[in-house]
Amino acid sequence: MVLLLLIGILAGEDHAKADQVILVKSLRTLTLLSHGKILRTYKVALGGSPIGEKEQQGDHKTPEGHYVLDRRNPKSRFYKSIHISYPNEQDQKRASGRGVAAGGDIMIHGLPNGFGWLRATHRTRDWTDGCIAVTDEEMDEIWELVPDGTPIEIRP
Repeated sequence: MVLLLLIGILAGEDHAKADQVILVKSLRTLTLLSHGKILRTYKVALGGSPIGEKEQQGDHKTPEGHYVLDRRNPKSRFYKSIHISYPNEQDQKRASGRGVAAGGDIMIHGLPNGFGWLRATHRTRDWTDGCIAVTDEEMDEIWELVPDGTPIEIRP
């Protein structure tokens, strides 16, 4: 990572921080943008039941909508995690109207601690409880490039 940054600096690349994150669930892509310019795109694994909007706690769906990356946990049970502000007010009303809990603790995270050796093979199936999973190396990049407070749009 340090070598890549050094090469980028020598080549005159701009190392701007992301000001927007877009997840396209159907493509399994997470894209970091700065002033409309793509900084990075990652292939991801999603919740074990990825099609459709998250409806309630325990449904293994990754939510859809507009949220904020609002806090991070360097000591997560996964390799680092950045929290997504799900559920928003609309999500809470929808769940409440159905008499269920909306759920929460939706994150962008690396692999379970001790499983970093899986690397990109983790993407062969959707396996999270509704989170967005990347490799540990990718999580290091995201951790550095995405400040707290960055908006994330999660598209179908």
